[in-house]
Amino acid sequence: MIEDKNPQRTPLSELGEFKLIEHLTEHFKVTQKSTIKAIGDDAAVLNFGKKQVVVSTDLLIEGVHFDLSYAPLKHLGYKAIIVNLSDIYAMNAMATQVTVSIAVSNRFPLEALEELYEGISTAAKIYNVDVVGGDTTSSTSGLIISVTAIGEVEKGNEVLRSGAKVNDLVVVTGDVGSAYMGLQVLEREKEVFKVNPNNQPDLSMYTYIIERQLKPEARKDIVELLKELKVKPTSMIDVSDGISSEIIHLCRQSKVGVDLYENKIPLDPQLISTCEEFNIDSTTIALNGGEDYELLMTVSQEDYPKIKGNPNLTVIGYITEEDRGMHLVTRAEEKIPIIAKGWNALKNQT
Repeated sequence: MIEDKNPQRTPLSELGEFKLIEHLTEHFKVTQKSTIKAIGDDAAVLNFGKKQVVVSTDLLIEGVHFDLSYAPLKHLGYKAIIVNLSDIYAMNAMATQVTVSIAVSNRFPLEALEELYEGISTAAKIYNVDVVGGDTTSSTSGLIISVTAIGEVEKGNEVLRSGAKVNDLVVVTGDVGSAYMGLQVLEREKEVFKVNPNNQPDLSMYTYIIERQLKPEARKDIVELLKELKVKPTSMIDVSDGISSEIIHLCRQSKVGVDLYENKIPLDPQLISTCEEFNIDSTTIALNGGEDYELLMTVSQEDYPKIKGNPNLTVIGYITEEDRGMHLVTRAEEKIPIIAKGWNALKNQT
């Protein structure tokens, strides 16, 4: 047999994170009766009796997901927990435990790791989750953090990405886009610092958007609110990669279309003013920014009276038939196809 001297090499950037996962796992078969939902949602759902266990895991890698030149280690530890808890809440579940594993290079002293774990401890305390295990090892490429989050949800109360129905309302929590613009401010100030290390930036004008980037919060309160309002979303996902990417996930898994309205998307005033300063379109940032960790959901129109006027929830569109496609309705009443331009961790990485 002649060896192929020129084997096919497909760049990972051609696929992106989600197509890569889909490609690598398409042949995995579910064999355990306890596996209710496997790969393809914010978290896996496992049935262990009256309550179902929800499990999610994430990696944070230095140079890809964070930059220690402006991300304090305590904030990073806090954020590492939050981004995982957000996946649990996106399943309409409550987080209960986490495991934390790190790979660290010898440039980090003990005191640095103590600071990182102080942030982890703070997040665990605030969100009432137990740190129940993990692992540590050495790294030749900086700091790597892996967190697995575990939660529980009563049988039948879990919310998947695949349940959206035609005429459902599209609802988002909080505001979106701020975390991305906070990152842009930090990156700009980093470049200024490189030129003049004695320059101390004045970030007082950007406190909210920088906090959204460095110290985000997961929307545990929304899961509690929905239960109080007696509203069960038909589908839900957390906004980690931008609204455009997330709504495409919901629509594809639910086999529906969508109309989102530009003038309904909630934006913080600080985001708007910073976008003007950077000469960037705020709608583009809101759709594609990512790292907001808000919840994007679909809700039956019958439940609209229950959520109407609630300051935590904003209706930004509605679900349509699949053949009508996925569109943004602009302020000028034009329909533009929604394209996923959110965060792709595999792009331009070597």
